[in-house]
Amino acid sequence: MNDLIEFDSKRQVFHLHNRNISYIFSVEEGGTLCHLYFGRRVQKYHGELKYPRVDRGFSGNLPGSLDRTFSRDTLPKEYSGAGEMDYHTPATIVRQENGSNSLMLKYKNYKIEDGKPKLEGLPAAYVENEKEAQTLTITLEDELTGLEYDLLYTVYRDVSIITRSVKVRNTGKKTVFLEKVASLQLDFVDRDFDSICLPGAHANERHLERSSVGYGIQKFGSIRGTSSHQMNPFLALADRKTDEFSGDVYGFAFAYSGNHSFEVEKDQLDQTHLVIGINDYNFSWKLDAGSEFQTPEVLMTYSDQGLNKMSQAFHEIIRERIVRSKFKHADRPILVNNWEATYFDFNEEKLKTIVDEAENLGIEMFVLDDGWFGHRNDDNSSLGDWTVYKEKFPSGLGHFADYVHEKGLKFGLWFEPEMISYDSELYRKHPEYLMQVPGRRPSPSRNQYVLDLTRKEVIDDLFGQISKVLKEGSVDYVKWDMNRHLSDVYSASLPKDRQGEVYHRYVLGLYELMERVTSAFPDVLFEGCSGGGGRFDAGFAYYMPQIWTSDNTDAVSRLTIQYGTSLVYPISMTTAHVSAIPNHQTGRKTSFETRGNAAMSAVFGYELDLTKMSQEDKDQVKEQVACYKEIRKLIQYGNFYRLKSPVETNQAAWMFVSDDKRDVCVMTFQVLAFAQPCLTKTKLFGLDPELEYENLETHEIFGGDELMELGFYDPIVHQDYTSKMYRFKGI
Repeated sequence: MNDLIEFDSKRQVFHLHNRNISYIFSVEEGGTLCHLYFGRRVQKYHGELKYPRVDRGFSGNLPGSLDRTFSRDTLPKEYSGAGEMDYHTPATIVRQENGSNSLMLKYKNYKIEDGKPKLEGLPAAYVENEKEAQTLTITLEDELTGLEYDLLYTVYRDVSIITRSVKVRNTGKKTVFLEKVASLQLDFVDRDFDSICLPGAHANERHLERSSVGYGIQKFGSIRGTSSHQMNPFLALADRKTDEFSGDVYGFAFAYSGNHSFEVEKDQLDQTHLVIGINDYNFSWKLDAGSEFQTPEVLMTYSDQGLNKMSQAFHEIIRERIVRSKFKHADRPILVNNWEATYFDFNEEKLKTIVDEAENLGIEMFVLDDGWFGHRNDDNSSLGDWTVYKEKFPSGLGHFADYVHEKGLKFGLWFEPEMISYDSELYRKHPEYLMQVPGRRPSPSRNQYVLDLTRKEVIDDLFGQISKVLKEGSVDYVKWDMNRHLSDVYSASLPKDRQGEVYHRYVLGLYELMERVTSAFPDVLFEGCSGGGGRFDAGFAYYMPQIWTSDNTDAVSRLTIQYGTSLVYPISMTTAHVSAIPNHQTGRKTSFETRGNAAMSAVFGYELDLTKMSQEDKDQVKEQVACYKEIRKLIQYGNFYRLKSPVETNQAAWMFVSDDKRDVCVMTFQVLAFAQPCLTKTKLFGLDPELEYENLETHEIFGGDELMELGFYDPIVHQDYTSKMYRFKGI
């Protein structure tokens, strides 16, 4: 029984729905798919949104038709190609043998099936049983070329998520080149939107930016070869009055770790046109007769209760049906990383002193960062040589790992597998593994270069090296880093007419390598990293359940970074550490309490030299570690609500609520102090209004309705960079 997807054969209407949302489209003249509705659940559609037929000047009509009232240029559609007299930015462009790029995609057939098909070689949302989702496949065809486009829609039963992707099949006899193939197109009529995106920079990622959607085309994307620090693969379209708790918002997250593009166009009729997919910059995929191409997946949601409800839908689908690791519901260990404590200047004996202090303070894992391999004493050598540096570890890495384990800690290790140094045995043996354009000297970044992951032999070599270290080193955790973006994009293993495939093939190679490594070592906790948050996306979460949020460990900077990150990504995916002051990135001096509360709002750890701390600071570490162990499950897997935006105010506030609404943790922050402060209040959200709650610090009792409707005054403090944690328990 198709209880999530219905087809009305009389009206030629498809209706996808669950208890919260509906998505409706129809088949119109010329086999055109017309988008009708996406929003709050409706019981049944009776045809009232048939698009009015109007003769529009300079909007062409169907081939061979004299009906001037129907135009693909004005009709809101599900998918469009270049050359069909639709003058919006197209979802797909195909260069054919004769040089033309004209398509006329028409509806051919449909299929409804329980569950969700796997996207081969790509990360995507999945199902654990076939009853939790249904998938609709709409096939469009271009009769002249024999190209068929399968539009895949999956609607989940219990979460307000629909996934979209496209598979292109060449059933014709001639080779074509896909020069653009989006995963999603969506058109809106009579909506006045703001766009919300997450731009940033290295050490300054995912700052929420909101602006009105005006006329013309606006493109949000990356051409850096990764999802990037600069523009996260996410976009929301929100009504102008939508805020955290009320109003309509449509959210879109791209489960892909490479070049991406979100194109928003407001046309001459005030209609909004959205196209999402692989960025078409230097993209050209040779599609021979009989072959096919699968696009990455878009996660899309609708909320009628503001941004927080949108975020919770993304959090649930990513945490429950993107992450596959055995650790997806496990308590993530509290760690200390040696990077900001030692940088490259360490040996086994020096590290042991940090391990000893970690044991004394109750920390659960020691992570050895960059500098343990090859002959690496700075960042100018040894990438690609994943063998233990004997001068630093004369008895081998396993010997040091045993010491860490004997102290009752887990052992973690840093890798940067995708990079290569000129000064490395791998380069001397295989210079062809380095990605470079023939006849040109490749460009360094951080004095390192990119390995050509389009080549199977490179993936095999890396898998062999990494596997050996993980086995011999008794490793419990891996931090997988990437400290530059792609350049010199060319693969000597591909012919000239396939060089437009290199960006995407690099990402596919990376996914293959991560699939092999994570499958071979299921008991290792993997954490993604790219100079911090440079590859923080849903695609990466498919392989690694947590990601280093930013190289910027300053607590005040982290307020905006973690606030923006939470718009899409669950807290269990977000890592944060307490670091030393003055902060290594900003020079700011912030209290231990504020640094702790910011870091404890995520997967928690430390990034400092424990051996150089005062006894007072060590006592605070013990208190923080004990506190986090109490609230860890709530922080990592509770329901998260943003209360105050650090982008808009001098404050930030957020909270975590258990499923039964009886366990509550609230974090508040104030950036700057004032001589004559204004009074401010914090109001909570998501509590049980019928329940009474005890403040565990003061033992005062409040009603859930009081805390949500009245709130409480924030403390008046005459100090910059302050924070307070509140704990409430339902009685």
